[in-house]
This record gives sequence, structure tokens and C-alpha cells, in this order.
Amino acid sequence: MTTTDLAVIVPSAFLIMQILEDLKIKAAMLLQAVKIYWKTLFIVIYPLVLLPVFLTNNTSAFRCLYVVLLMAGYWVFEVLPLPVTSLIPMVLFPLMGILDSDKTSLCYLKETNMMFVGGLIIAIAVEHCNLHKRVALYVIKLVGCSPRRLNIGLCSVTMLISMWISNTAAAAMMIPIIEATLLALEEQGIGEMFESSDLEEPQQAEIERDATEDTKRPTRTTMCYFISTAYAASIGGMGCIIGSGTNLTFKGLYETLFPNSPGVEFTKWMILNVPLMLLMMYLGIVWMQFWYMGLFRPNSADAKKIRVGQQGAAVAKKLINHQLEQLGPMSFHEGAIGCCFLLSIVLWFFRKPQFVTGWAELITNHKVKDATAALIVVLIMFICPSKPDFIYIFSKNDRIRPKAPSPALISWKIVQQKMPWGLLFLLGGGFAMAEGSKASGMSHMIAQHLRGFTQLNKYYVMLISGSMGAVLTQFSSNVACANVLLPVLAEMSVDAKIHPMYLMMPAALCCSFAYCLPVSTPPNAIAAAPCNMASGEMSKVGIGMTIISLLVLFLIFPYYGNLIWDLETFPAWAEEQDV
Repeated sequence: MTTTDLAVIVPSAFLIMQILEDLKIKAAMLLQAVKIYWKTLFIVIYPLVLLPVFLTNNTSAFRCLYVVLLMAGYWVFEVLPLPVTSLIPMVLFPLMGILDSDKTSLCYLKETNMMFVGGLIIAIAVEHCNLHKRVALYVIKLVGCSPRRLNIGLCSVTMLISMWISNTAAAAMMIPIIEATLLALEEQGIGEMFESSDLEEPQQAEIERDATEDTKRPTRTTMCYFISTAYAASIGGMGCIIGSGTNLTFKGLYETLFPNSPGVEFTKWMILNVPLMLLMMYLGIVWMQFWYMGLFRPNSADAKKIRVGQQGAAVAKKLINHQLEQLGPMSFHEGAIGCCFLLSIVLWFFRKPQFVTGWAELITNHKVKDATAALIVVLIMFICPSKPDFIYIFSKNDRIRPKAPSPALISWKIVQQKMPWGLLFLLGGGFAMAEGSKASGMSHMIAQHLRGFTQLNKYYVMLISGSMGAVLTQFSSNVACANVLLPVLAEMSVDAKIHPMYLMMPAALCCSFAYCLPVSTPPNAIAAAPCNMASGEMSKVGIGMTIISLLVLFLIFPYYGNLIWDLETFPAWAEEQDV
């Protein structure tokens, strides 16, 4: 090789290396841009990718399938706020000739949405006057304050409260109580909230200077308290039909797709789901105490760490008593809200109790549903005063005679601040999607394609569909998951001549089994943040919790549910529906 050849080759190699280096930098920049703007890219590209769904077969059914797949993708990846995605049917259904604007908009304010509004206003009133906190503290005091009993008490309170208020609110209320209790125990030298290192003192001091709160590792006992409370919020929401958006989604879709059905009655729901809720919760507590607290393993390190003796229980009890003292005696406001809450339960339970004539049937022959009962109580709360000073209106004592009317038990300003209005659109979007699939014929088309699957024994169909819901809900919104899954199961049930409740209710409940990741449901995130619980640790205990919940549901529902709804018989009203 001559000198001239080398003179040509060396600059060429250098130039190639320079080009490769530039390409590497540009690729890194492109990757960084994708990381930053992936949601925007998904919003633009995903609808274009789906276009062949209906362009190759431009019928109403395939156009509806396009909209359903579009919403499902946006819901799963949360590229837009969930309520905003829920408004897509209002835009695309009329424009694509699936359902006109009037019919689509009616789906966004059904009776189920009004029941949701009424139930949430009652829950907001309970939360506003701190009645829920007083009840929680008294129950914990009653159960006991040893580590295992305290864990049972916290879970029980969270579960019972979550039956009536949102899962997120229940978890948000209980987590600070747990945190304060654990910190008070730690201050007394009883137990630790975070793990301490075995390093020498100078090394430990150096690490602590560099460490932040986010690097602290919670003890196993701490994780048990926090994550079990989050699970209790999710499980408690299943016990009452107003306890979870997933329950209301099921109720709304069931009654939309099968308008001639008896509907989902408040009383029957509780008769079935309260026993399931209790079994799942207390078997789950056994599992979590076995995993974290050494239950049935008396010689394990976990069991030894929670042996705090009577001193620890006394400190915890003292803290609970102190918090009760800070609340002071029960006010008229709390008592009145408590009475309204009890009245709502009585009205729901005795609207149509089956064993006696319901109050609604005594008043009118028209169909009265649970939303009416909820809104009766809401009206009472906006009318009744929060202070009984009106009784002194004719008093001669000028100091106690009222100068202005007392505010009502709840104000619209408070409702506006605390009402999750977005969930109304999320529910409505699911109902619109179900109505569109029915009107376009997409339901019939899917049923035809799933005919082979429905040839299986109905128990296996229920097991597979429920398990699918439990898996999907770990990665997406519970309500969004139910909105996608339940209309398909309604179609399958009609095609296979299975009672719709047999497939739809277990799947709806499975959509609440969001135990494995902090992003699965808000209570998990609320619990994981203050104790710095790792996602991997939550996944380990969450998988066990999911298995327990699925076993309880699949072993009991087919038999116990049949006693309530006669699930063995395919009802005439379902056969008449063109789902």
C-alpha cells in the first residue's frame, strides 16, 4: 500500500467515524424526544394505525369497533385524561354515523350517574364533618392496639368506610392515622418505621447525610400496615354498590344493555357481596400477617420484631385517645350527618327488600330506583341547619339569639371542591360505548366471532373472563377496564344463553382486584408513597392477594349468586334483548 493510498483511507475512516458519532448523537436525541413526547405521538399515530379496521369494511359495526379500540388504547396508556377520552363518543359517534348526538348525550346522565352523585355528596358530607375519623378511631380503640390487632382494626375500619365513600378518600383518611401511630411508637423506642443499617456509627452518619427520605427502606411491619390498608379500601368498595366506580359502571352497563331486566338492586348486591368482601379481607389479612408479621412462624425474625408487649399497645392506645380528645365531643353537625347517612341506608335497603313491600311501591306504581333514595337524603342535608341555634330565635337572651341563619349540613361550595366530576364522564363514556355497540350491530358481530369460546362450560368462561379482568386492571383504570370488558361479556352471555349476571358481575368485581402495582389504583399509590414501598415488594404480596380474592369469588359466587338471582336459568328478558 502506497503513501497516497494511506492518505486517502485515513481521512475516509475518520469521516465515517464522525458520521457514525453524529448518527449516535441524533439517535440519542430522537430517543429522548420520544420519551418526552410519546403521549402526543401515540395520540396522533394510534388512530391512523387503526384506520384499516373500518376502511377495509366500512359498516357501522366496524366503525364502532374503531371507536371502541381507540378509546381502549387511550384509556390503557392514559395519554389523555380518562374523562376526556370518555367524551370521544360525543364527537365520533355522530360524525361516523353510529349514533346521533341526542342519543349519545343521553348516555352521559343515566340513573346510575345520578346515584353516583347522590352517594358521593352524602360521603362528602360525612368526610367534611370528620364523622368518619371519629368512627375510625373508636373502632381501632375497641379492637385493640397490639401490632396484629391494630392491623386488623385499621383494615376493618378502612373496609367499612370504603363501602360508603370512595376508595381513594378512605385510604387518604387512614394513611395519616397509621403514620402518626407508627411515629409515636418509634419515639417511645417501640418498633421502627424504617430499617436501620448495621454499619458502624461514623459510616452510618455519613450515609444519613447523603440520604434523602426517598432512599429509606420501610420495615416489613410498616409495609404490612400501609399496604393492607390500601387493599382494605379496594375490597371495601366491593361491598356496597355505591362504594366503587367499577360497581356503578357494572350497574349502568347491565341496565343499559338489558333495559327489561330487574336491574341491580342495592339490597341484593349487599346480600351477595358483603360476605365475599369479609372473606377476602380477613383471609387477606392472614396472608399479609403471615408474609410480613410472622403469623404461624413464631420463631421467625418478623414475629420477633412485633413483640412490643403491653408497653407498645399502651402507647398506641394513648395516641388514639389523644386524637379523640382533639376531636372533642360529637357536635350537632356530626350527629345530624350520621342520621342522614343511616337514613340513606334504610331507604336503599327498604326500597325493594323482597320480603316486605318496599316504601317506593307504597307510594307509586312508577319505577323508583336507588338514585331517588340518595337524592332525598341530599335534599335533606341542604335544608337542615348545621347548628340548632334556631331553637333560641325567641330567646330573651340577646347573646344566644341567632343573628343570621345557620349554614346547611353541606354547602354547594364544598361539593364543587370535592366531587370528582371527571368520573361522571368516565361512567357516561362507558354507557355511550355500550349503547353505540348495540345500535351499530357491533355486539352481534363480536358474539359471532366468540361463538367457539362460548362452547366451553360456563364456569370456565366466567373463570377466564374474570381472570382477564384481574390482570388488565393492574395496568389500567378499574373503571376503564370494566367499560371495555363488560359489554363484550354481555354479548357473549346472550349468544351462549348464559345469565348475563353470571359473567358480568364476577368480571366487574375482578376489575377491583388492583393489588400489584402503585399505579394500579389510587389507594396503592397513597399507601406506597409515605413508606417508600418498592413496586417489586408490592407485586409479591399483591399476587398472593389477587389469588385469594379470585379463589373466594370463583368458589362462592356460582353457588351463592345462584340463590339470589337464579343464575342457572337464561332469563326471558335477556332473550328478548338485541344486545
